[in-house]
Amino acid sequence: MAAVRTTRVLGALGALLALASCVSRPEPDPASFTTAPPPWPAPRDAISHIRAAGLEEQPLDTDDDPWIVALEVEVGGTTVDIPPYIGVDRLRAVQAPVHTHDAGGDVWLEGPGTDAITLGDFFMLWGVSFDGECLASTCGVEVTADGEAVDDPAGLVLRGVERVVVRAGD
Repeated sequence: MAAVRTTRVLGALGALLALASCVSRPEPDPASFTTAPPPWPAPRDAISHIRAAGLEEQPLDTDDDPWIVALEVEVGGTTVDIPPYIGVDRLRAVQAPVHTHDAGGDVWLEGPGTDAITLGDFFMLWGVSFDGECLASTCGVEVTADGEAVDDPAGLVLRGVERVVVRAGD
């Protein structure tokens, strides 16, 4: 009797696993870029933003050649929280070569192809409109990298920089 019950349970588990593997992931929403005031969450479908930025889709466990940049963002005199999982699509198990793991402002560059990643790429992954003059709907952007003023904020290459401060508005 126990053997029959075990066989039925195993058969049912096998059927459930087969059905679960047939369920596909939903199509991602297209990348969109906010001009709304903060807070700004990380996009749910990071894959769309990774593709919009033209960055490589890497497996989540990619951790080669790490570089961490401390990023601080301020809008109108108020510090903006930088959320976890910017550039990380957990549903599809991929990440961009630039991303956040946790909240707090540490921006990680990991894997191949990180030598040309820019601040503009990071904001594209975050889904926040940034052209170097305006951040979302707030203009008057000033950016410093390691304490030095940056002339082309969107084009600032992050590899090799330790701290970036972005201030928009008063």
